Amino acid sequence: MKPAKDFIIFPLDVPSLEKARPLVDLLTGHVGMFKVGLELFIKEGPEVIRMIKDAGDTDIFLDLKLHDIPETVRRAMAVVADLDVAFATVHCGESQKMLEAAVEGCRGKLGVLGVTVLTSVSSEEIRSAGFQEQFFQDMERLVLKRAAMAKNAGCRGVVCSGHEAGVIKKELGREFLAITPGIRPIWEATGKDDQKRVMTPAQAIQNGSDYLVIGRSIRDAGDPVKAAEKVVLEIKEAF
Repeated sequence: MKPAKDFIIFPLDVPSLEKARPLVDLLTGHVGMFKVGLELFIKEGPEVIRMIKDAGDTDIFLDLKLHDIPETVRRAMAVVADLDVAFATVHCGESQKMLEAAVEGCRGKLGVLGVTVLTSVSSEEIRSAGFQEQFFQDMERLVLKRAAMAKNAGCRGVVCSGHEAGVIKKELGREFLAITPGIRPIWEATGKDDQKRVMTPAQAIQNGSDYLVIGRSIRDAGDPVKAAEKVVLEIKEAF
């Protein structure tokens, strides 16, 4: 079993290296991984990866959610593979060939994660997008279908909500990773939120999640390190 802190992926959802650096300096050693998303990577490029590596040995999750024709995705993932990150994402979308191209492009240098259904998406939005009734009536079915496609393509795991992690583990095996955003610690007050399918750290771990993406609960706390330590305690209690 990995240390409890290593379950935590902290997203650097800030617009610049200047704003990211203090968070990296503060939280290195207190979280298992830093997530770099579109905003920060588009602004700073590989320099942000180098900055994180210079700060310590915390792993990096490059969350670019690639979605394009297979050859473009293969070539983009080949570039990502040379950045020495632990994980990178590609949308499951409509094509298993795109996922296969991502896996081929990474050349075994990182774990490719398929993004199933964003945790901000509701069943009503799935219905409005034109999906079959079986998928918007039971979103777990859509997530599992896409997760199976990702596994068949050779992906290391998927990004899914904690609500679907259990069935993914049951149907696709314990070694297939479930990375879970939409995590809200039990001590955090409920407020306005852009996530629809949320869960506490303990609930997600008990449901099979391998990694928890936890951002605002730590970032917006008066003491982010203390907040991270409180999350670690919640994770320990799950065991």
